[in-house]
Amino acid sequence: MTASVNLTELEHDALTELVNIGVSRAASSLRSMVGEQVLLSVPSVDVVTRMAAATLIRERESEELVAVRQDFEGAFSGRAMLIFPQANSLELVKAVTGDDLDACEVRAMEMEALAETGNVVLNGCLATMANLLRRPLTMSLPEVVRGDGKLFFEIENPPEDDAVVLFLYINFTISGRDIRGYIAMLMDLPSLRALKELVGEFIASVMATDDLGELG
Repeated sequence: MTASVNLTELEHDALTELVNIGVSRAASSLRSMVGEQVLLSVPSVDVVTRMAAATLIRERESEELVAVRQDFEGAFSGRAMLIFPQANSLELVKAVTGDDLDACEVRAMEMEALAETGNVVLNGCLATMANLLRRPLTMSLPEVVRGDGKLFFEIENPPEDDAVVLFLYINFTISGRDIRGYIAMLMDLPSLRALKELVGEFIASVMATDDLGELG
């Protein structure tokens, strides 16, 4: 957690629930895409510095990583990334393109399949969160990049301590495949404060609805 933006326990729980709903919607969209059962779960949601996010991935993953990234703008803005170890990304491509393709064909389709998968997952997750928070978001086209955690979380001319990461560790299960990955949303402090405020409004609206239900 950053020193500048602290989420209360209730805000953290609400944000985790928002993310889980978004990921569930994304799983439904991905299920339609691959034609198989898809389960996505989010065991942890943390707000950390860019350096801490890079360290978290470096400690967990020793091989090259692949990321699909998209910028988003609206009431809160930033960059969303779907990140996989290279081996996991190829397994995901096989799930999308079919197991009857040989290794050369899989690699030939890798970039397109990853971009489309990232677009489905990130758009599904963020669009659902934005709808629940009653704020519109626009997203750029997906871009596939390779590298390590440090590369993914670097930004050009970064302001001092002004960029944070909403870091989500996710588990994928697609037709018996065990595919692990990460979703990260790189935001500056004003965007994170805006998100915190929207989460507070969401909590208030849910509580108001619950109160009305009890009165009824």
